[in-house]
Amino acid sequence: MQELNSMYPDNKTELYMLLIEQLKALLVDEPYVIPNLSNASALLNGALRDINWVGFYLIRENTMQEKELLLGPFQGKPACIHIPIGRGVCGSAVAKKKTQLVADVHTFPGHIACDSASRSEIVIPLWSGDRIIGVLDIDSPIPARFDEEDKKGLEAFARVLQEGCNW
Repeated sequence: MQELNSMYPDNKTELYMLLIEQLKALLVDEPYVIPNLSNASALLNGALRDINWVGFYLIRENTMQEKELLLGPFQGKPACIHIPIGRGVCGSAVAKKKTQLVADVHTFPGHIACDSASRSEIVIPLWSGDRIIGVLDIDSPIPARFDEEDKKGLEAFARVLQEGCNW
């Protein structure tokens, strides 16, 4: 059986352009967040090579009225459910309000290892207006799997998702 991701272009610019068009098609007349995040994670999981986890964490207030990241739709092995803001790569992306591109997660201070096979990670904040509402998180078992081209393409993918959902 042919792998799904082998049907996607090797050229990253072409790949992300195609993924954005496919995401737009999935979002037509569908404003609901959870189904859209589910389809977006499935889309990325089927298209991106050399990844072992892709999904979303969403901001919520915990019982102590503190904000945290709570696990949302994803593809991969079971994951951490609660991540404090400022902790790990995901929590750092929220605290710093910018994409985190980590070549080796084992050297990242405070890294949270949900899957010991993960070696590199990219986390893109999701925005609604001027507030962060969550993150797109992608892990890879390959060191330095993600580069600036992935960052640019995934940030564009996230913008389409942000605009297409009723947050």
